[in-house]
Amino acid sequence: MYCSLKNASIHYVTYGEGKPILILHPLATDHRSMNAWLEPVFMQRKGFKRIYVDIPAHGKSKREDWVKTTDDMLDLLLQFIDKILPNEEFSLLGMSFGGYLAQGILNKRAAQIKGIVLLCPPTRTLERTLPKRVILKRDDDLFDGLDEGIAQAFDLLLATQTKETLNMFLEEFQPGRLLADREFLASDWRTKRYHFSFEPFPEGSVYEQPALILTGRQDYICGFEDPFRLFNHFPNATYSVINGTGHLLHIEQREQVQFFIGEWLKEL
Repeated sequence: MYCSLKNASIHYVTYGEGKPILILHPLATDHRSMNAWLEPVFMQRKGFKRIYVDIPAHGKSKREDWVKTTDDMLDLLLQFIDKILPNEEFSLLGMSFGGYLAQGILNKRAAQIKGIVLLCPPTRTLERTLPKRVILKRDDDLFDGLDEGIAQAFDLLLATQTKETLNMFLEEFQPGRLLADREFLASDWRTKRYHFSFEPFPEGSVYEQPALILTGRQDYICGFEDPFRLFNHFPNATYSVINGTGHLLHIEQREQVQFFIGEWLKEL
């Protein structure tokens, strides 16, 4: 369904009833990359309304010409929240760039937010601390005849490159890649307007909400160290560096990620 705003619209899908959780997907895909693996978690945990959003310039949320910066994307998401969750409490779950947008939402709507999950999140750090690239397991035959663009993305994002992880990538992540606004994502937005114009975690800010921050030990896209700079901002947080995974930890170490999220849900 679509939420019409004053100067754009946001596409989203909802499941279930209960406590709202706003779910934001990674860059260059859409909401389907999240609900495919999260819904099994919620089948075991009733009482939550899941709101899966196509962030601006992704999926069916088309980018309007005025959207130039990540601040602009955040503004649209805040309008969306104010319209569908007016003065309601809700939780946030964001992965990668979706996790960065979640940090901006937390900064602007902290009083409404009950809890937050950040999966492989970038932070305000301009120069990321990244591990050396490591491929833990690779089946070279997988790349024979594979579309070049798919092969490059799969090779870039995953440290465990097996038939199983490729199938999950193709089923869950790739469909959204076909709808992303690639012209915009490849523009100078990426180098000049990716970061917020403000610091999401100003010095001394503290968020008491239950938080979960998961990173991949072999993630050389966002790394695993920088999110720990948020430690003092979240006194009620669980942090974990998951070994055996690159940037798409929900594909490479799915059961561990699902377990951690299930435990976080108990705190809401």
